[in-house]
Amino acid sequence: MNWEGPAAFFAMGGDGFFVWGSYAVCLLCMLVEPWLAARRRRRALDAARDDRGNQGPADRLEDEEEDPRT
Repeated sequence: MNWEGPAAFFAMGGDGFFVWGSYAVCLLCMLVEPWLAARRRRRALDAARDDRGNQGPADRLEDEEEDPRT
């Protein structure tokens, strides 16, 4: 296709809003998803660290007594 200029290219025959809008939404998703995944991972690690820190000696004994292998 031959475009008359940059404005005609970005207008894309009147469909430019939808084309460039879909590119923008896709780019936004590609930028937000890694950030959300890192945030979920950080929260899961913090929760696991908190759970491990809250388990005192009495809790450990109860866990050992409930072990079905013994």
